[in-house]
Amino acid sequence: MRLLHTSDWHLGRSFHRESLHDAQRAFLDHLVAMVEAHDVDAVLVAGDVYDRALPGLEAVALFDEALHRLADLAVPTVFISGNHDSARRLGVGAGLIERAGIHLRTDPDSCATPVLLADRHGEVAVYGLPYLEPLLVRERFGLPRGGHAAVLEAAMDQVRADLAVRPTGTRAVVLAHAFVTGGAPSDSERDIAVGGVASVPASVFDGVHYAALGHLHGAQTLAPHLRYSGSPLAYSFSEARQRKTMWLVDLAADGSVAAERIDCPMPRPLACLRGPLEQLLGDPELAEHEQSWVQVTLTDPARPSEPMERLRRRFPHTLQLLFEPERAPDQSPASYASRVRGRAELEVAESFVRHVRPGVELAPRERDWLRDGFERVRTDQEQRAELPR
Repeated sequence: MRLLHTSDWHLGRSFHRESLHDAQRAFLDHLVAMVEAHDVDAVLVAGDVYDRALPGLEAVALFDEALHRLADLAVPTVFISGNHDSARRLGVGAGLIERAGIHLRTDPDSCATPVLLADRHGEVAVYGLPYLEPLLVRERFGLPRGGHAAVLEAAMDQVRADLAVRPTGTRAVVLAHAFVTGGAPSDSERDIAVGGVASVPASVFDGVHYAALGHLHGAQTLAPHLRYSGSPLAYSFSEARQRKTMWLVDLAADGSVAAERIDCPMPRPLACLRGPLEQLLGDPELAEHEQSWVQVTLTDPARPSEPMERLRRRFPHTLQLLFEPERAPDQSPASYASRVRGRAELEVAESFVRHVRPGVELAPRERDWLRDGFERVRTDQEQRAELPR
């Protein structure tokens, strides 16, 4: 059986205020095309369909369109809710939608109720485990306490119990949205540590032939049967070097797995540039990044004048600007308190103005304004101190 494993669509998300709506639509076009081109038997979507619990209308319309297109292909599709989704909202109409071959698994009580698929080798039981927030589901699994590992283990115990009463040779596939120990995170995943330790051991998924994982945004293989598809688009500059893909998984008659990565369309390359402003503006080797989404870390000892405006003249899609001044090897980053200790208030104020307005000295009248301000404050403090208490 051939499966297409994807996750973490995050419909409705932007990238540093840049809309990704068109890029997400292009990905869904690509998804449908790949299902047809590779004769896929089922599509697995391992959570975080939306970017937030209350998605915008554009995101909902995009998901609705995706459901119709997948249903028109007559290829079974299994979705689970992730930690960004509202399980109740995503699951609305699940019973009705299931008639079209779209299976929304958002209820923790349905963990042991598989979607049953079949090929010439027999049945494949696909179990959808929605994101399980420990504080909300412990009682359902009869657990007085415990975090992510405990509730996921309890859900998998139910899966294994159901699988044990199915015909011999039934192959088992699980969808789960979790942080499995050994996985490599990026900056764009929402922390799921609330409710207990975030990570769960890979052994939780013992007993199944393939675990289609979601949550981590980088595609990765923890074991031949245990894989993250990653997000189809980059959602932070920490993902600049990630290759965005889906897994095309062939599940053999004996349950063994062969998988290959299918690249996703990239709306615009990402680049992380670092160095002094003048060097970045003049380096001919950086020409390849002039149409990329760019993050710049400036290392100038003093903050340059109008850095973002100047950068965007060469790199018009600069989205993030950071400052990390480089110091001499023997120069320690002294604390602010130590740098101003022993200096007069007026001197500290003048230094601050020079810092935020590099290259421009204070005019005499500006020094007079500062001096007058400090005098007024000092006088006011002295008058307050003389008032009877």
